[in-house]
Amino acid sequence: MNPDHTEPVTDQAVPVAPAADAETERLQAARVAMLEGVGQEIASSFPGITRLGGQIVAALYIADGPQSMDALSEQLGRSKSNIFTNLKALEGAGIVERRRAAGSRHDSYALTGPYPDVIIGAYIARLRRVVADKRALTQRALTLLGDAQSVDADALRRRLRDLQRKYELFARMFSLFGTTIDGPVDLEALLTSIPPNTMQMLAEMVKSALGASDPSQSGGK
Repeated sequence: MNPDHTEPVTDQAVPVAPAADAETERLQAARVAMLEGVGQEIASSFPGITRLGGQIVAALYIADGPQSMDALSEQLGRSKSNIFTNLKALEGAGIVERRRAAGSRHDSYALTGPYPDVIIGAYIARLRRVVADKRALTQRALTLLGDAQSVDADALRRRLRDLQRKYELFARMFSLFGTTIDGPVDLEALLTSIPPNTMQMLAEMVKSALGASDPSQSGGK
């Protein structure tokens, strides 16, 4: 071969990944985004539940049916002990429930209701518990204060009674919905059942309340 001879330059096609591979990548990217997003959402909303707990919720939502602990461990790349700890926390919050099919020796896990309804229901239930705890706390503090007479005692009593009044108001609001609020809430059915005029009225009430509590609406006073 003549060393001075060069082959003519030709356009060479850049290898292109099969369409199936591209689709798999897009599917995986969307799945990861969902897992990360729900993980952060739930970890920031529920004390005691980590980002992994939120990812478990997302994985159960995406799945076709209940998932075993082994399956969740494999999907999320985490140890079964970590998965189990978070499943227990999610069960305690009323977000996940344990199931066992007839004839099976192992438990599987599923959401207690549709997502995100189940999260809203669990969050409202948590708020109810917070309100109940704070009602008890303010009453206990008032009882301990008793009929103490001093400038500081009178000031604290006014603060406690004001706080008690607010928590009593919140408790009455929750009681209007009954105990059924402690669980998954079908938000779509609820919102679509409210007449448009009522929704508009509620929206105006919220705007009015927020405006009244916003210092910028009163010249910063």
